[in-house]
Parts: sequence; structure tokens; C-alpha cells
Amino acid sequence: MVHSYSAAQQKKLIVFDTTLRDGEQSPGCSLNLEEKVVVAKQLSLLGVDVLEAGFPICSIGDFEAVKRIATEVAPSMEGREKIGKPMIIAGLARAVPADIKRCAEALEPAPLKRIHIVLATSDIHLQHKLKISRDECVKRAVESIQLAKTLCDDIEFSPEDAGRSDEEFLSFILGKCIEAGATTINVPDTVGYNTPEEYGRRVKYLIDRTPGSDKVVWSTHCHNDLGLATANTLSGIQNGARQVEVTINGIGERAGNTALEETVMAIHTHPTYYPVFHTINTKQLCSSSRLVSSLTGSAVQSNKAIVGHNAFLHESGIHQDGILKNKSTYEIITPETVGANEVSLILGKHSGRNAFRQRCKELGFASISDQALQKAFTDFKALCDRKKSVNDSDILAILAC
Repeated sequence: MVHSYSAAQQKKLIVFDTTLRDGEQSPGCSLNLEEKVVVAKQLSLLGVDVLEAGFPICSIGDFEAVKRIATEVAPSMEGREKIGKPMIIAGLARAVPADIKRCAEALEPAPLKRIHIVLATSDIHLQHKLKISRDECVKRAVESIQLAKTLCDDIEFSPEDAGRSDEEFLSFILGKCIEAGATTINVPDTVGYNTPEEYGRRVKYLIDRTPGSDKVVWSTHCHNDLGLATANTLSGIQNGARQVEVTINGIGERAGNTALEETVMAIHTHPTYYPVFHTINTKQLCSSSRLVSSLTGSAVQSNKAIVGHNAFLHESGIHQDGILKNKSTYEIITPETVGANEVSLILGKHSGRNAFRQRCKELGFASISDQALQKAFTDFKALCDRKKSVNDSDILAILAC
């Protein structure tokens, strides 16, 4: 059955960006204080709803970065007129009193703030990492939320490794967390273990079976260890999640997190397929991607969806011919929609005569004869067999012969 939702049926999707927290945990992606502020300002312009600015207790630098963002970036309404409010600034805390108090202190200047508490719930984590019982896990979760609630109204709880946790226990502990005052419940597939069907079913199970589930926002947080993070996130949305936790370029631990740009553009490209709508300024996606890549030193693979260098490039002659006649033949997203305004036709050994003729026109040879064009095209193909890439200077040299 094909889904189709009217605008009246769709709910606002809350985009929770964790580039500055989970994303920065990607090896070699550490950012200094000034760089974090720059990224935070860009994410505000992008239209992010919730910005997880860091993990305040982990270092003095992280505390200062969260506090600075809460002070300088949090009140900004630049570019957010349609959204109608500034970003919510979130900080991460373990289910430990010192973490929670430190987090609240860092977030204090922000007009809108959230304490995000994380505690593992899978048996493998309880037995081997935390070395506590399920009962102790519930006790810690409830007490940490109750403490956080005295410091902040907006509390999110994440049962770490929810993707491998026992579903009945998960439903029980999350019900207790809601009763204690949590306002957002996140379902992390911490190790990227789930398939889309598994993850979506788990989200639905929890929403259906957890006491008080209708009182909170349900959220996704998926990792990309099996290359399924975006698919899992979208499955979560279809099954009731109304917040997604994502990063720019999908950076993060190990194979990374769900990519913000992929999730948003999947919804953007299928405007009636999902039960949600987004308020991200998609024209800021490529500039946000380039900024994060530049500051973290984490290169974006050339064939990365949406923001990769090759995302809107066409070399095949068949594709180029179609693009020249009507862009919709091979482009489901226009480059301009995501702020990618580069040349879309790349000339190489797979290119056809029509694309070559078009480039000749762009280079000032609009009146070239058919005979001269054929000779130049033959020379161009021969050069392509000798070189990996042929640039405009090469083509001009061929045309000058």
C-alpha cells in the first residue's frame, strides 16, 4: 500500500542535530571552541530545531563551548522567521548527578534548553559495562530524570543500545522515565545493528506498549555500521517518531550517524509519502556540508548522496543527452535546491556528441561547423583514452587545431 498524507495530516519533524557532540566523536574530527560556535551559527541558519552542543562534563573545553553557544547562538532568530523560534540547545549527561548539574550550568544562558540523559539498557551493556541489574538501571534512570526536572523543563532520555535491548524491559523503563518527567524519548540503535524493518517495528512496539507514550515526542538515533542509518531513521518516522537525531555529512562514531541532508531530502522529495514535514532551509545544505568538512578535516566522499562532489554530475552520454533535453530525466533534485550550483556535465570518455557540442558553445564556439565538430569530437575521445580527466583547456586546445 502506498502512503499518502495530506498537509493537514502531517506533523512537524523535529530535526535534532548532534554534529557537535556525537559527530565530533568521529576520530580526528575534534573542533575547538571558536569552530564550534561557527558551526552552531550555520546550523541555526540551516533551520535545525535542536542543537546538541556538547557533553559539558567531559572537559572544560566542552563546557565552555556549550555555554558560549547557549549565550551567543541560542537567542538568534536570523533566517528562522518561518520557524518562529530559536534553536533549543541541548547538552548530554550520563545518569549521574554531577553530569546533570554541570549540563544545566552550561545551558543556563539559553532561552530554550534541554538536558539529554543517556543510560544503557541492553543486557550486554548492563552486565559487561555498567555491571548493574535491570532494577538498578530503572532506579538510576528515574532518579536522574527527577533531578534534571528540577533544573530544566525539557528532558530527553536515551536508553543506550535500545536496538539490542529487551523490548518488554525497554517498554517498562521508558514508562517509568515518562512518569518521572521525560518529555522526549529517544530510541538509539547505538551500534547500527537493526534493519529498517526491525527498527521501525521496535519504534512502533514502544509507542504502542509504553505507558504514557502519547505524552512525549519519540525520537530516532541511528548509526551507520551496516549502511542503514538513513533507511532506519525513515522507517522510524513511518512508525511514529517525530524527532530525528542526525549529523551533517553523517559524521560520528565508527561508520557515523544518520546524515541530516539525506533524511531531509528524502522527505523533501516525497512530500506526501511521510507523515511529517520539515522546516530545514535546504539551500543551506551544501554550504553546511562544506563548512563541517573543512573544519573537521573529514572529507566527504565524492559520491556521497546530496552533498558529494559527484552528486549532480553526469558523464554518460545517454545521461547527458537527457539532461540537456530535460533535467528531470536524470535529476530527482535540482542542484539549486540544496545550494549546489556547479556545472552538472562532466566531459569524459563516456560523454556523447551533444554534451561536447554544448560545452563548445559555452566555450565560445557556437558556430562551429558539423565537420569541424566531428573532428574535434574524435580528437576529444582519443584524448580521453589517454587522460583520466579532460578539462576546458584541453578542449580549447583541440578546437584551436
